[in-house]
Amino acid sequence: MSAATELMNFALITAFIVVAISQMLSMVRLFIGPTTGDRILALDTMVVNAIGLIVLLGMWQGTRMYFEPALLVAMLGFVSTVAYARFVLRGDIIE
Repeated sequence: MSAATELMNFALITAFIVVAISQMLSMVRLFIGPTTGDRILALDTMVVNAIGLIVLLGMWQGTRMYFEPALLVAMLGFVSTVAYARFVLRGDIIE
């Protein structure tokens, strides 16, 4: 293996570890968050971390197959965050 490949592998492993730790810390905030707003932000952060993990997996395997599911997760995460925040604020999602 070349030095560039080894460096890329090291960077990907480091990124996996950092994003996984971030995901776990967001989960902690989800469970102990004192307010509902903290829990909504923790869920949104967990969606962003999941997108990062999906993209990193695609980079690790060297395929573009995972980028479309990452976009779908991003769209669903955005819509669910907006819907949940609207439900908390107004008590109704659809007017």
